[in-house]
Amino acid sequence: MKKIIIFIFFIFSLNANALDKKTTFDLELFKKAQSDGKVVVVTSWIKYCSSCASQMKVLNNAKNEFKNIEYFTFEVTNKEISSLLNVQYQTTLLIFKDNKEVYRSIGETSREEIYKAIKSSS
Repeated sequence: MKKIIIFIFFIFSLNANALDKKTTFDLELFKKAQSDGKVVVVTSWIKYCSSCASQMKVLNNAKNEFKNIEYFTFEVTNKEISSLLNVQYQTTLLIFKDNKEVYRSIGETSREEIYKAIKSSS
C-alpha cells in the first residue's frame, strides 16, 4: 500500500511540473525584442522535466526583477524552433543581446548563476 501511495504522489508531482510549461516563443516577437534593444532570454523544456520546471521558476522571478528583458519558452520537440536556435536538449538557456547570442547553458537551475548571466548581458 505504501508503494502505491508513493507512486501516486510521484505521478502527481510530475504532472504538476508539466502543467507549468507552455511555448511562448514567437519568431516575430523574438525579432522585435532584439530590434528594440532588449535582452532576450529563451529556455527550452520538455514534459515531465523537473530541471526545466526549476529553471522556469527562476526565470519567472527574474522577469519581475530585471527590466528590459523579453522572456520566451519552447518545447524542445518543436523542430522548427529547435533548429532555428540550434537547441538539442531540454533546459537549454539562451541569452541574446544586440541580435547575437551572448550566453548558452544546458541544465543550469541555480538562481545565482542564471541571475549572474542575465546581469552580465544587461
